[in-house]
Amino acid sequence: MDRRCFVKGVGAAAAMLGLAGVGAATSVARADNFGESPKTPIYRTLVPEIFAPLPDPADHVPAIVVGSGFGASVTALRLAQSGIDVAVLERGSRWPNDPWRNIFAVDTIPDGRGFWHRTTFTGANRIRVAVDPFGGVLDVRSYPGIDVWRAACVGGGSVVCTGVMIEPEQRFFDQVFGGVVDYREMHDVYYPRVRKMLQPSPIPDDIYNSCAFTHSRAWDEQVRAAGYTPQPIDGAWRWDVVRDELAGRSMASATVGCSNLGNSNGAKFDLNQNYLRCAEDTGRAGIYPGHRVDTIAEEPGAPGRYAVAVTKLAPTGEVLRSRTLTCDMLFLAAGSLGTSELLVRAQATGTLPNLNEYIGDGWGSNGDVALARPLTALDVGTQGAPSASRILDEEGTPVALESWFIPGTSPLDIGLLGSLGLVLDDTRGRFVCDPADGRVDLLWPPDGAAGYLARAREVNGTMIGSDQPFARSGLDADASFTAHPLGGAVIGRATDEYGRVCGYRNLYVMDGAAVPGSTGTVNPSLTISALAERNIEQIIDSGG
Repeated sequence: MDRRCFVKGVGAAAAMLGLAGVGAATSVARADNFGESPKTPIYRTLVPEIFAPLPDPADHVPAIVVGSGFGASVTALRLAQSGIDVAVLERGSRWPNDPWRNIFAVDTIPDGRGFWHRTTFTGANRIRVAVDPFGGVLDVRSYPGIDVWRAACVGGGSVVCTGVMIEPEQRFFDQVFGGVVDYREMHDVYYPRVRKMLQPSPIPDDIYNSCAFTHSRAWDEQVRAAGYTPQPIDGAWRWDVVRDELAGRSMASATVGCSNLGNSNGAKFDLNQNYLRCAEDTGRAGIYPGHRVDTIAEEPGAPGRYAVAVTKLAPTGEVLRSRTLTCDMLFLAAGSLGTSELLVRAQATGTLPNLNEYIGDGWGSNGDVALARPLTALDVGTQGAPSASRILDEEGTPVALESWFIPGTSPLDIGLLGSLGLVLDDTRGRFVCDPADGRVDLLWPPDGAAGYLARAREVNGTMIGSDQPFARSGLDADASFTAHPLGGAVIGRATDEYGRVCGYRNLYVMDGAAVPGSTGTVNPSLTISALAERNIEQIIDSGG
């Protein structure tokens, strides 16, 4: 099929409804056995928007996109621009922004708005805190040996990341993707296309020299003293809003270390302000918060059409409705965990029996390590969240360190400098599913992080001296979590070279699950977005 026939064909298929069970609804008491938070009345007052009645998608939609993060948003926009009606299904809420309201929880005093139905959380600072169960923005999944952080909100990871947008070195990209994806094509066409939408740029000099980034300047001084040259980082931030914070024209957010749980004033240029907004503006894309996708299946007797079982959730966890939707094209973009879980479960339970042996394989942590070292400067600032600079060390296994704030601590500098280490590591895990109950687990090698933890600590130690008590204490590095889960449905293995799932028509992987466990010592968001731009263009132009 050519592009014109592809678009027309999808539109025609939208009229072919009438399948048994489509749209049938049932009532259930509450999701995941969580009771309503005692703070729910407070949340209703602080953020009434997320308690508004939720819209429902049609029983049948030409294209369903599962998730609303980087890959999902790119996919939804380009499908809508090509003339295809799209439903974007997101389990989390759609959070607003306001310059003078506490929309999100703050990292230093977290509450239920910060986390997806949890009662405790241990962050990179290793401090365990109690939180009340609620449908907050960050979902933390604990597996043996590693915690995985992922988003649960409209906008996905763009809401809870630090906004870093870095293109990997070609040699690292080629090592990771093994020739399946052409780096030059990505560099010349698709990375620039994403940059045009997300507009990343380095911290402007006036902001970098403010009190909020005292720690960033101290970080740069330390790495220079150790013989490195810090390189500016491009970040997807609205620097005018950050200036408003510094001038008192907005409540402080980005300038006092708010990032992992969202920025209340919209300082972070998340996907709600670009790709998703543009998709909705076409009139062909609908975004549906509170819609958790539980299972996927090919429609019996209708190859290439899919049934999607959906649970509609209130922010409290109450189940409002359960139903089955159908679509002609199904795009999985629920993040590495979400997409992998759906595919592994479908394979194990027999709803998609033709999936190949690579489903669930090739999962990696992107070599993430949280690092700290003593602050040697005398000045004290307010822990601005945007990352200012990075270094790359290739004396051994390649590792990058990015300047970072110290999440979850006082908004003031506390005598420590934070870094995020990203090691080019080949440790991989695999998702497996028990068909008896549909539970999906991650098989992560014992001490799977040991190698890249040691490498990141080695580079960090050049700044503080490995013989110092702080380094010897072990408090300088933590690889017990990742904020950059990748893989599980790897491109060129579980899918073809453009994300088409092997064994099925009209089924696609469009997110970090397609990335082979690493993006080559950089944060994944730019590469995930560019890969989605590349893949959806080819899918549309080739008629599927």
